[in-house]
Amino acid sequence: MKKSNIALIGMPGCGKSTIGILLAKTMRKDFIDTDLLIQQKHGNLLQDIIDNEGLKQFLAYEEKVVVDIDVKNHVIATGGSVIHSNAGLNHLKRDSILIYLQLRFDEIDSRIKNISSRGIAMEKGGSLIELFNKRVPLYEKHGDIIINCSNKHMEDIISEIKDRVSADGDI
Repeated sequence: MKKSNIALIGMPGCGKSTIGILLAKTMRKDFIDTDLLIQQKHGNLLQDIIDNEGLKQFLAYEEKVVVDIDVKNHVIATGGSVIHSNAGLNHLKRDSILIYLQLRFDEIDSRIKNISSRGIAMEKGGSLIELFNKRVPLYEKHGDIIINCSNKHMEDIISEIKDRVSADGDI
């Protein structure tokens, strides 16, 4: 069965939401951002959920939102921590090509200025480099297609995604 969705995975700051919106426009698909769905459903910012209810609860909310997605012909920007949810990943893989937006750590680090308020799902006292080192092997394992985004313009990244997805013949 052909997959009709594209799900973007990757570290916070790699451009999932921004690229997702532009990719959806370019490919004439609708767009979903799972971080926004979590905020809408729970009436709070991601960081407030993490601070007030804890990381474990946040991850449970994220998994529920992802598992409840039942759409066709969409671009889905996931939260960076979706990679820790087997149920979420398995659900996405049913009808989505998973695109890992790969970015070097130094670029991610320079993009994320608001680490304490951005809503990044990490343990208190953890560092961005620890999170990066923990997640990258998982993104590489689960990504159907890996797009190296380092030092590239948005238009070039979107063109590469379109070309690679078309070459796979799924969408």
